[in-house]
Amino acid sequence: MPLFYAPATENGFTVKPTAIPAPGNNAFLSDTFTSDAPKEEQISAGFYRQEAGEALVYTYTYDEMKVNLEVHGKFTVTDETGFSKVIQPGDTFYFKKGCTITFKVEGTSTVPDEEAYALNWFCGLRPADSA
Repeated sequence: MPLFYAPATENGFTVKPTAIPAPGNNAFLSDTFTSDAPKEEQISAGFYRQEAGEALVYTYTYDEMKVNLEVHGKFTVTDETGFSKVIQPGDTFYFKKGCTITFKVEGTSTVPDEEAYALNWFCGLRPADSA
């Protein structure tokens, strides 16, 4: 089958992705698809959600790219050199293997009764579920 499909209700876009080990328990990531290739050549893609609270500091063991889809509150991404950007929907990122990145969401959402968070689509050169 050449086409694979995952509806929004099952892929992490409209449902919260799986919790990942993180300080504050406020980071979530789920692979939607992983390519059918030898393990060292596989790419995985899916959704990453960071909620308000403690920052997630992550050292990449693979190359990855992200596109921000939604921000409710303030979403800041900082690298180990101190370079930092406040992220808006549509912004894209490229993280090289070996870099350490800090993801932080602060503030409150503009939507009543909804907490601050950032939702991102990612694609990385790694096997499934190896984040």
